[in-house]
Amino acid sequence: MTELQRRIIDACKLTGEFTTRSGQVVNTYFDKYQFEGQPTLLREIAIALSEKIDVEFDVLAGLEMGGIPVATALSLEMDKPCVFVRKAAKTYGTERSYEGPDIVGKRILIVEDVTTTGGQILISANELQAAGATIVGVCLVIARAQDAVLALATAHIPLIALITPKELDNLSK
Repeated sequence: MTELQRRIIDACKLTGEFTTRSGQVVNTYFDKYQFEGQPTLLREIAIALSEKIDVEFDVLAGLEMGGIPVATALSLEMDKPCVFVRKAAKTYGTERSYEGPDIVGKRILIVEDVTTTGGQILISANELQAAGATIVGVCLVIARAQDAVLALATAHIPLIALITPKELDNLSK
C-alpha cells in the first residue's frame, strides 16, 4: 500500500456497524467526506488518479454526491469538462439526470468516490448512455468489494481504482 493510499484509509476508515447504500451491513465503513473535505488530500487523489487514467475521454461525470468533489478536482487537474449526475432526474427546469455541458456523442469517464456493488454506477451509466453519451470507464478512489469489480466487468466498463479490494484485503491481514 502506498503512502497516499494509507493516508486515504486513515482519514476515512470507520469501524462499527454500518449499512451501505446497497443495503449491506458492514463493520468497516469508508466515510469519503473525510478525504474529500481535505483540500491537500483531495488534490493528491486527483493527481494520482489522473496518472492512472489510461482511457481517452471527453467529459468526466461525477456521481451525486461523493463523486462530485473528486470529479471537480480531476477536472481541474486534467483540464477536462465535467458534468454532475443526479441520482434522480429533476422534475422541473431541464428535467435532466445530469447538469453541465452537453454530453451527446461524448466519451464519458464516470467518477465515483467509493463503491461496494457498483449498483449506482451502472444505473448512472445507463442514464448517461440514454442521454447520448458513450461510457468509456469508471474512475474510483476506493473499490471496496470484489462485487463492484465483477459488476463493472460484466457490464464491460473498464475500472480504474486508486484502492482496490485486494489492497483493502491486504490491509486487514
